[in-house]
Amino acid sequence: MKSRVETLTPPNTPKPIGPYNHIAKVGQHISIGGTAGFDPATGQLAGADIHAQTRRILKSFAVMLEAVGSDLNHVLHINIFLQHMSDFEAMNAAYVEMMGDHRPARTVIAVKELPKPGVLLTMNLTAVTREG
Repeated sequence: MKSRVETLTPPNTPKPIGPYNHIAKVGQHISIGGTAGFDPATGQLAGADIHAQTRRILKSFAVMLEAVGSDLNHVLHINIFLQHMSDFEAMNAAYVEMMGDHRPARTVIAVKELPKPGVLLTMNLTAVTREG
């Protein structure tokens, strides 16, 4: 049996800014592409600070994961791209609020710029479904 890659962007999540879907899933494996802290209801950034944007990204991830039979507790790895490494501690505070005791593998990288004005970070992740 051949594996088929399914792609989608669920409702109630930010619209992609380019020609892609947020989620790619094959079998139990899930990949979510770069996501910024936009409020899907307004299309605006969730806030001008790293704390608000971090929380919004993780809230969006929770909605996306639920759409494909998973949740934040099934995340394997998160990549975080910060525009300013000086935001590291404030990002971590929001991250812990949202992730609770789950501590997946993680990479944090400082980047020179991000595609939208006002965006302070983006994240992507890999996860697995709850089944299996």
